[in-house]
Amino acid sequence: MTDDTQIPQPAAPSGNQKRKMRSASRLYAVQALFQMEASGQTVDKVIAEFQEYRFGAVYEGDEMADGDFELFRKTMRDAVNWQAKIDQMTDRALVAKWPIARIDPTLRGLFRAAGAEMIEGEAPPKVVIVEYVDVAKAFFPETKEPKFVNGVLDHMAREAKPDAF
Repeated sequence: MTDDTQIPQPAAPSGNQKRKMRSASRLYAVQALFQMEASGQTVDKVIAEFQEYRFGAVYEGDEMADGDFELFRKTMRDAVNWQAKIDQMTDRALVAKWPIARIDPTLRGLFRAAGAEMIEGEAPPKVVIVEYVDVAKAFFPETKEPKFVNGVLDHMAREAKPDAF
């Protein structure tokens, strides 16, 4: 005997919801890369922790944004796998007196996540730049860092995907 009762399926996210999920994943990637650097945790451990405790979690009554977990995981793995190349691209975009090792660790995570998307991601470079400048604004409101991030990412994008410009 079969049951003809249909179990309702959740609605697929709308285009705007998908965009918000991708944006949240980029913010989470920067946080996770910062955490990896600060704690020495492996990429797999941090990915699992973020999936379990960050995506859609509720803290003190505030719900964290749900993210695009596939984008987050790919960005994290690509940032680790391509870190040397990304760091070299970042160094070439920075002033000679400020190599990547001397900049704020949050910015390092941001440049590594954005660089991973520029090297291996599907989003156009201009989208990656806008998204990560927005992430910089979230971490550094009312400062010059977002403009700095824009300049560095523009330089990195032109190196990673020159045909896109």
